[in-house]
Amino acid sequence: MDTVAVERLIGISIDKPLMPETYVPWSNTLEAHEHVLPDHLVSLEGMPEYETLTKTQIDEIRRHEVVQFMYSYAWGEGLLNAFLTRQIYNLLPESPQYRFILREVIEESRHQEMFLRGIALLNGSPIPPTKMHAFWGKISSRYFPATWMFLVAISSEYVADAYGREVQADKNMYSTLRKMAELHQIEEGRHIAFTKLYLEKHILNAGFIRRSVYAIIIALNVHFVRTMYVKQAIFERAGVSDSKRLFKKAKKHYRNKFTQYCLSTTIQFTKEMNGFNWITRPIWNRLLNTKL
Repeated sequence: MDTVAVERLIGISIDKPLMPETYVPWSNTLEAHEHVLPDHLVSLEGMPEYETLTKTQIDEIRRHEVVQFMYSYAWGEGLLNAFLTRQIYNLLPESPQYRFILREVIEESRHQEMFLRGIALLNGSPIPPTKMHAFWGKISSRYFPATWMFLVAISSEYVADAYGREVQADKNMYSTLRKMAELHQIEEGRHIAFTKLYLEKHILNAGFIRRSVYAIIIALNVHFVRTMYVKQAIFERAGVSDSKRLFKKAKKHYRNKFTQYCLSTTIQFTKEMNGFNWITRPIWNRLLNTKL
């Protein structure tokens, strides 16, 4: 690993910390022209049923879906911290890798607290992970090899980064949530840079089978992450009629949106590591609705 680059990342983290308590304008109120989630990221937007909903119902769906995203990512960062803490046992405390991982744990912990504070600000009531999500989350953070977990981390970070860009680009976005997305994107950029440095040697030395495994791990993780966002309970809470039927349609519709707006950098990273081939393309196309 390039220790000079890691030392530079450590220096930036120490010299330019972004504290959610002061960086995010928590006292800003939601203005009349603002919303808490861009139109195109709302699961039902673009469906005929969307036009039949009242403004109150749409606003409720927005609120619940952005709360679900923040909660899911805070939960995922907790799993990442569990893995990172396990990872530093194999490193010397004076090594740059050890010291950066400590910085990352600090920052990821702040992100979790920031997201939970954002959820409270919106009076959110998150839907907990399913038993399947909880099982695989526990297994992966405890037992997956480090290379696999860093692939899980970088693919999740690329998704959050893309989501954050969409939030920041919306001029009608609630200012508090926009600054949260900005802070998260800046610090996740350092985590992505470190993870790419860690994976560089592993990817460079990987043959066809290993690159295929890496690409499949990324696809499975992105699918895992996406399935935590859109829930039937959200439509029930918004008072939408026939919520079960609508949820099934919205889940499929959102899969297309997610691929369009949140997967570009993940796909590019997988291309750069030569992860796409006759084995992995069908898996990606099936799980993530891509057209590789």
